[in-house]
Amino acid sequence: MFESEFERGLHALRQQKLEQIVALGQQAYPNSYRTSHTIPAIWDQYGEATAEALETPRVEVSIAGRLMTIRGQGKAGFAHLQGGGKRLQVYVRQDAVGEAGFALYKLLDAGDHIGVTGYLFRTRTGELSVHVDTITFLTKAMLALPEKYHGLADVELRYRQRYVDLFMNTELETGETAEPHSEHDKHETGHVGASDLIAQPEPEAIRVRDVFVKRAQVLRALRRFFDERGYLEVETPMMQPVAGGAAAKPFTTHHNALDLDLFLRIAPELYLKRLVVGGLDRVYEINRNFRNEGTSTQHNPEFTMLEFYQAYANYSDLMDLTEELVRFVALEVNGTTKTRFNGVEIDLAKWQRYSMREAIINWWPDTNEQPVPADFSDLSKFAAKLTRLSTYWCNKYSGFLDHGGPLLMDKSNEPAFIARANVMKCEKELWEAGQNTTLSEVDKNNVLGTAITTVFESLAESHLIQPTIIYDFPLAVSPLSKQKPDDPDWVERFEFYIGGFELGNAFSELNDAGEQRRRFEQQLGERARGDEEAHAMDEDYIRALSYGLPPTAGEGIGIDRLTMVLTGARSIRDVILFPLLRPQTR
Repeated sequence: MFESEFERGLHALRQQKLEQIVALGQQAYPNSYRTSHTIPAIWDQYGEATAEALETPRVEVSIAGRLMTIRGQGKAGFAHLQGGGKRLQVYVRQDAVGEAGFALYKLLDAGDHIGVTGYLFRTRTGELSVHVDTITFLTKAMLALPEKYHGLADVELRYRQRYVDLFMNTELETGETAEPHSEHDKHETGHVGASDLIAQPEPEAIRVRDVFVKRAQVLRALRRFFDERGYLEVETPMMQPVAGGAAAKPFTTHHNALDLDLFLRIAPELYLKRLVVGGLDRVYEINRNFRNEGTSTQHNPEFTMLEFYQAYANYSDLMDLTEELVRFVALEVNGTTKTRFNGVEIDLAKWQRYSMREAIINWWPDTNEQPVPADFSDLSKFAAKLTRLSTYWCNKYSGFLDHGGPLLMDKSNEPAFIARANVMKCEKELWEAGQNTTLSEVDKNNVLGTAITTVFESLAESHLIQPTIIYDFPLAVSPLSKQKPDDPDWVERFEFYIGGFELGNAFSELNDAGEQRRRFEQQLGERARGDEEAHAMDEDYIRALSYGLPPTAGEGIGIDRLTMVLTGARSIRDVILFPLLRPQTR
């Protein structure tokens, strides 16, 4: 428990103070305290009241909270009580509270909880305060409050000790004012370009408590949006015999009584679509998901998602609904559709749409060698485009890959370096697949579709700062989506992006049971080749589809990421109360 000998000694000193407080007739840990107002309610009701208005008649109050500051001079003292995220000054005089009351006051420390009764007044400086008549001791803080959080190590301490972080109400790091980049940067780096950014004044600081208050408002707004549109909120299993509904590695657990291995939910999708089969035409769930993957500023193994499904709709309907939903939530939470993220002003009412192929062409670095639509349908043509792109990069940078190919050794922009390396890896895999005579056309199309998706993520994704819908995905990366009738290698799927990362994923649901079985079998083949995230076979889901799933569209939206955008928090850990961390070492 103790992190230093000093802290151990401080704890012992405060234990002695607690014993002295008990000797004054106070309870060490009383059961309750009756208040007349919360501190926020006092500010709401009397924050604008003049000194004269508070005098006749006097406003008697009883409040409780945590002492955040305490000071005394002679036989009087001032302190600040905090409750409900607000602070209120209290004024304590010995002749008002009595000798025993003032002796108690002198034994108090910052962090202690107390209750006071008295009347409201304004000090000579005009500060709204409580003139205290009685003090009741409620809880002793046995550890000292931190003076201030600063530096990287203390950022991690904030996550580990969120209980301290919340009552200290720390400011978040929300990013510096963004400066425009050159058009060269727009195409050549992982950063956004001049057309994506407008330099803005320094934003107001946001505090940790505000983030979690807004997160609660986000959830309320989402529920209101869907409830008003006739959706039914439901709950589906968190322990599942088949990990389905997403491409992710699950956590495993075991049910002792049934001697049954189970998986923690990676997505509720297949259960929600079973409900649509059952006649619940519009359903939604705000759910916790668990994926056994790494952590980053955008990923936490345990996270919250909204998933919703609508019968007799397709992905085009959900595009319109998504734009409406995000605008609605922004207005409910912030009162405006404009927000700031990473120093950039984003307007959540202004959306743009690109097909995945259009996005790749738009952000292709070599503007003289951009792909044409036909290149995305032919493995050798797309591989040739990537080869010419590699040559273009090689002429701009020096260096070689370990296997002898060109590599960009300029690592000053780490995301861009990784993106270029990923594209060049795709180039190698495409050529190898094209030369492999044992691969079927289906397998080659899978390699092509996967490569196209990786190239999109590498070249375009970081530029999607303003709200953007990317639609029409390769079949290879969409085992649960319905194919486009006129282009069967592509599916009716979209993702939406804000701030340079994905927030939601939606598609027209595949409802052909036979085709779904074939897709699952292809995924089993990928799993046999070592892909741990490939989808497993789910016989019961296929049986459910066999009873008839109507034309349906569904979508999943990351609540944590949406909260990041609406609050300006740059890390997912800033919007999760208790994020997963490595065990602390001493």
